[in-house]
Amino acid sequence: MMLMIHLSCLKLLFAVTEAPQNWSDHALWWEQKNCWLLKNHWTLDKYGVQADADLRFTPQHKPLCLQLPNMKTIKLTITFSSVVFKAVEEICKALNIRRSEELSLLRPPDDPKKKKKKDKGKGQAEDDIIDMDTISGVAGNSLYSKTMTATYDPENGTPASATSLWFGDNPLTASQPNIPAEELAKMYLPLSMEDKAVINAGWLDSSRSLMEQGVQENDKLLLRFKYHCFFDLNPKYDAVRITQLYEQARWAILLEEIECTEEEMLMFASLQYHICKLTMSTKPVDLSDEPEIDEVEAALSHLETTLEGRSTDRILVCISTQPYLFVPSVLCRPKRLLRTFKEYWFVFRDTSISYYKNKESANGEPIEQLHLRGCEVVPDVNVTEKKFGIKLLLPVADGMNEVYIRCDHETQYAKWKAACILASKGKTMAYSSYNTEVKNIQSFLQMKSLAPPPGQAAPDVESMEMNAECFVSPRYAKRYKNKQLSTRILEAHHNISQLTLMEAKLRFIQAWQSLPEFGIKYYIVRFKGCKKDEILGISYNRLIRIDMSTRLPLTTWRFSNMKQWNVNWEIRQVTIEFDQNVSVAFSCQSCDCRVVHEYIGGYIFLSTRSKDQNETLDEELFRKLTGGQE
Repeated sequence: MMLMIHLSCLKLLFAVTEAPQNWSDHALWWEQKNCWLLKNHWTLDKYGVQADADLRFTPQHKPLCLQLPNMKTIKLTITFSSVVFKAVEEICKALNIRRSEELSLLRPPDDPKKKKKKDKGKGQAEDDIIDMDTISGVAGNSLYSKTMTATYDPENGTPASATSLWFGDNPLTASQPNIPAEELAKMYLPLSMEDKAVINAGWLDSSRSLMEQGVQENDKLLLRFKYHCFFDLNPKYDAVRITQLYEQARWAILLEEIECTEEEMLMFASLQYHICKLTMSTKPVDLSDEPEIDEVEAALSHLETTLEGRSTDRILVCISTQPYLFVPSVLCRPKRLLRTFKEYWFVFRDTSISYYKNKESANGEPIEQLHLRGCEVVPDVNVTEKKFGIKLLLPVADGMNEVYIRCDHETQYAKWKAACILASKGKTMAYSSYNTEVKNIQSFLQMKSLAPPPGQAAPDVESMEMNAECFVSPRYAKRYKNKQLSTRILEAHHNISQLTLMEAKLRFIQAWQSLPEFGIKYYIVRFKGCKKDEILGISYNRLIRIDMSTRLPLTTWRFSNMKQWNVNWEIRQVTIEFDQNVSVAFSCQSCDCRVVHEYIGGYIFLSTRSKDQNETLDEELFRKLTGGQE
């Protein structure tokens, strides 16, 4: 009865309101059940609403503060009643970021609810928040301006125009200047795997709405690239996406959220310095002039060349003759803390490495054959010291066997590492991407070279008008005086000084992707039958079981070998079945098992994408793979 009176009063309110108001965006929110009543054809009785229920008649679109990967905060009005997957798609459309399925929303590491009272007067000033609704001139009626509605072609889903034409001078395409070293030092906080596991527990559930997960109007969330599987990066259409990717990678390096060597840190510093110089230059960047690969023209050209009988750039490998590598090299099987290298004759064929006592005995039985399918390939390189090593972590029944291979020079290293990477995925050197992989590795090594070319004069430290310490993490900045650091950054800068702004950002992203820890998210789990907690690392193509005390990987399971996975929602346990009757089960200790379940399903979903598809996502498939049913 009370409920009927409340609803009658609501209708009466509509009737007597003098100023007409559009109520079409409003809906009922049931506080006790923490859910929206959005099915208008359902009766309240069908929802289970009783007379004592407390229903709020509230707008579905509300303002939300979002910290972008570049650490800038924007305010944007988005749908609080849609699931997070749709909300992120809405946000990305407003910001002109393609491939919204790669991003998601993350709670800030420090729970704002606990410090709400303390932070009332200490919050971020309104001047520091970019109000996207005001910029678009929408005043709350629509999220998108007229220049943003034709983002994609309605027929084939491809971008209708270059990014620069959508926004003009868009602040989101410009890289942010590096902050002073003193401010960076305040933000820097060394993170253990356990700390990272706590942060990774903050990802919102993509299958539930914002309000169902306790997010309120004007709350602050982090918009981040969640799935490190970046598909179809095109400089002509992805200026905002590439810049935000670069910013997320830059902050990950500066705050040491991902480990890298000193040589790699200086390489990243030189790229940052180069990007800062180009960003501060007065010459505007015309993104519409960026080269674009027309796949149709390329296919027609290849067909024409083939019909005319001319050779093409594509390498055709005869099926009957599989390519192979052979070289004298040294191998090490570490025993505890001792590494002893011994020289053997190596032959790399298909997806395995065989090694012999010498070249003459290569026609007989090998000493051992190493099968690389499913292995981990970790670089062990220092270009300055001419050290080119490859560490292989080979999966076995009781864990991982560790093997080191040392190469003589850069070219040999690039070929062997490329072959190892492909073999770990079950592919041979006949695969079309082998030569591209070799070139990418060689390009990466060239960037890491800190020694100036012969005959080149020493760099002029005074010409560096920026503080070198702001380009490296605080821990590395303490190792050098500012002048020494400037010299080393300028020496490394010589190798990339000819890159354009967009090329430099893409090189930074590619170098970030080449780091051993790239894209691995850590969670604390307990495997079935074990009495102690362990670390589970989730990457774009594999799961890694890590010993919590030693931080060393024990086992790797690749998604390509996965047959099925499911969740027992009653005991909150994830079970995964792989080929060869391998089955693992674990419960999550640092987060709800739904978070891990969604990560695995999300990467499986992303692996189904292809360039033949348009930009429209199969949302139903995503929900099936990530949502689960309790």
